[in-house]
Amino acid sequence: MGREADVSTRTTGEKIETAFTALYTDDDTALDTAASLLAADPATDEELARRGAQFVRRAWERGWQPADVVRLARRDLAEEHLRLLGALIASETARYERLPARWAAQIAELDTRPWKADRFSYATAVLELYRLLVRLPSLEPVGPVPGDSLIPPPAVGESRMLTRIRALLAKAEATGYPEEAEALTAKAQELMARHSLDEAALAAGAPTGAKPGAVRIGVDAPYEQAKAILLDAVATANHCRAVWNEAYGFSTVVGFEADLEAVELLHASLLVQGTAAMTRAEAEQRAGGRKRTKSFRQSFLLAYANRLGARLATASRRVASETPTLLPALASREVAVTSHADAMFPQTSTARVRAMWDEAGWTHGTTAADQAGLSAPHRAVRHRP
Repeated sequence: MGREADVSTRTTGEKIETAFTALYTDDDTALDTAASLLAADPATDEELARRGAQFVRRAWERGWQPADVVRLARRDLAEEHLRLLGALIASETARYERLPARWAAQIAELDTRPWKADRFSYATAVLELYRLLVRLPSLEPVGPVPGDSLIPPPAVGESRMLTRIRALLAKAEATGYPEEAEALTAKAQELMARHSLDEAALAAGAPTGAKPGAVRIGVDAPYEQAKAILLDAVATANHCRAVWNEAYGFSTVVGFEADLEAVELLHASLLVQGTAAMTRAEAEQRAGGRKRTKSFRQSFLLAYANRLGARLATASRRVASETPTLLPALASREVAVTSHADAMFPQTSTARVRAMWDEAGWTHGTTAADQAGLSAPHRAVRHRP
């Protein structure tokens, strides 16, 4: 009885501080008590929202971007937390006149549908979300944060070359004919290589002071290691460097902007093509009386990623050899990318492939990579411990 009286006589400020102390513990009982305090006092609602905005802003300052936080919340929390997070991010970023490049697209994908519940359930979900936010570590920054005065004006549209590449890859994903997908994807990689050469030529002829940047690309479970190897292959073939952060489900790709855009497009398309090819191969296996297995899928995607690595690199080398006078400029840009990546990630390690072997899966994956149009020894993934 005395404890109940003590809780009821606390001021709103004391309830807030007691509640938020629970965020820094692993004690779910403490979190339940905190949610009870907040649910019982509507006067805490405004401060609850204000603290949420602070936590989100702190995430930006620690190097996180909207897609990064959403990816982590999707892995560790539930749908209601994602909706609360979407609304929180949308509200916090709406106050900025201009957002960094790529942020608008990430914010447009947020789930901001209202989530309604009783006050205790709502407070519990909010505190669980906040507990995730306050524990976010610092990441290597890949660009400015909202409100940064150095943010350049947003680019209007995309280059004609990228539009052509996007259209080619969309056709490759849509066709049911492997030979056609091969031709379309190979043409897309050729255009990417020529686009990179054009950028190198422009920079050599009229230096603009452009420097390498970076972008994070999600590498989601399942079979995330095979997906990281695929991304590494695409990045390397397009004069970029990829470093996989396994713990938080993304790779950071370092390169010049035009090459980063190409890597994002091609990697996404090859994942779609690879998944479709894997589904077809599994259907053939089931028709032959074999059950679908995890080892089959792992081996398929690893073979697919490894084979594509060499074919992408070959296509890029062939295009570059057609204009040998530009090779010094291209080499200079690659040195700049390597230096920038080493500065961002002074400590990396090589990840061992952890997968169960399935010969049929490997054979089908190799064949699918050949049909995607883009044969390789094992490719190591640079991994940030």
